[in-house]
Amino acid sequence: MATVPPAGPLTGYTVGVTAARRREELIALLRRRGAQVVEAPVLRILPLADDSALREATDRCLSAPLDYVVATTGVGWRGWMSAAEGWGRAAALVEACRGAVVLTRGPKETGAVRASGLDEGWSPATEATDEILTWLLARPLTGRRIAVQEHGVPPDAFEAALRERGAEVISVPVYRWAPPDDPTAVHRLLDQTARRQLHALTFTSASAITALFATAKAEGLYEPLLGALRADVLPVCVGALCARPLTELGLPAVHPERGRLGSLVRLIEDTLPGRFRNEVPLPIGLLTLQGNAALVDGQSHWLSPLGAAVLRALAERPGRVLSRAELLRAAWPEAGADEHAVEAAVGRLRTALGTHATLIHTVPKRGYRLAAD
Repeated sequence: MATVPPAGPLTGYTVGVTAARRREELIALLRRRGAQVVEAPVLRILPLADDSALREATDRCLSAPLDYVVATTGVGWRGWMSAAEGWGRAAALVEACRGAVVLTRGPKETGAVRASGLDEGWSPATEATDEILTWLLARPLTGRRIAVQEHGVPPDAFEAALRERGAEVISVPVYRWAPPDDPTAVHRLLDQTARRQLHALTFTSASAITALFATAKAEGLYEPLLGALRADVLPVCVGALCARPLTELGLPAVHPERGRLGSLVRLIEDTLPGRFRNEVPLPIGLLTLQGNAALVDGQSHWLSPLGAAVLRALAERPGRVLSRAELLRAAWPEAGADEHAVEAAVGRLRTALGTHATLIHTVPKRGYRLAAD
């Protein structure tokens, strides 16, 4: 659910959060900076209800020496070690991995591996699974035993390429992605994105992007979602690997160099003001239109998306009278509205501006203007 946050560097901006894991942490970081957050986990992590598959994979790992072990997620690796501990096999599993070359996809995976008492043999700077595959394929693999800790979706192509080179691949399923607990929240998020009522939409996994577009296609919102993300809604990913499904669609996704939630939020803080911020000098001080907020005279006023569009249209030509027809063309998101809708929207905008409502002057029989003289 969206809530009105305190003022801050992201005041006025509405950001969508699709994450399942560490969602609360990401939301807290955004709200601490003043953003309004719309949250809708598009997937949920589903631990294996029957861990027989994981136990069978673990037994295979212990049945003969391993040559390589691939850690693809930190949470998955920790889950594997925790399950092995519950079976009394943790020490044996750690020893089996110690005799192999452990490949970690990125820093989080490396941290989880080290926490289990092991050292990583190699980790790609790109945090991409493809780089691990390239590294492995550059070595003789015939007869080699490779354990691959899966991360929600079985890496079929990755494992198939290893098997084609003669390796014995052991898939280690720790958890699976499942549909969200609240599909209505996902629908609301899609609708607000398609209507361009968000300023940014965040992703922390490629699987979430794939799931969101699949839902959009099922609900007839695929093209509106594409159009919004190409123009008015900034897609922000936690890393390059996460962004890949968006870049393959030709969408302008941005991501920080370091795949961290803090880095993602700082990127949003650095990027949004350049896209949705206008400043207008007024006699009483500087009016700053930031997303859906008006900041003036030390006060911030949250506006509706329509109210912000009306005020932005007036602020683009301060002091000039805009007719109701001009405001309709400049600010209304849908066709069919009449001039009475303009009057109602201006009334609600004045209410939202509170003590600064007098900034909007009515010029009888002509229209409205922003008081800039």
